[in-house]
Amino acid sequence: MSTPCDIHKRREIEFHPTPPRQVERALAFLGQLPRLETRRLGERRIEIAYCVSDYTLEAIETALTEIGCHLEATLLIRLKRALYYYIEDVQRDNIEHPGIPTKNYTLPHVEAWDKRLHGDHDDTPNEWRQYK
Repeated sequence: MSTPCDIHKRREIEFHPTPPRQVERALAFLGQLPRLETRRLGERRIEIAYCVSDYTLEAIETALTEIGCHLEATLLIRLKRALYYYIEDVQRDNIEHPGIPTKNYTLPHVEAWDKRLHGDHDDTPNEWRQYK
């Protein structure tokens, strides 16, 4: 079962119709990369599975364009791509730099809170609270 912040990703990459045989070239190239799974989904689509700590979709697609592949660039695909790039960059940053605690709730803080009048105290006498 995957969670919204899962670092293991499955993404689809769709290629432009030209040039021919670029899907085969991409599969051969991606098959050489460690810890990256590839699978052909159709005539112009592949699926990749990877961990964000190892790869990002942006890096994979950049490498594919550098070897001569042309990716599909419709508006919807470009929007998805931009969203995936952003999400994976944030996840990688969070993996490298865990969040800094902004509040330090320590015992002195709790003791000071107990001494302050703040409306959380019950004025009922102790003898009324005890059931006998």
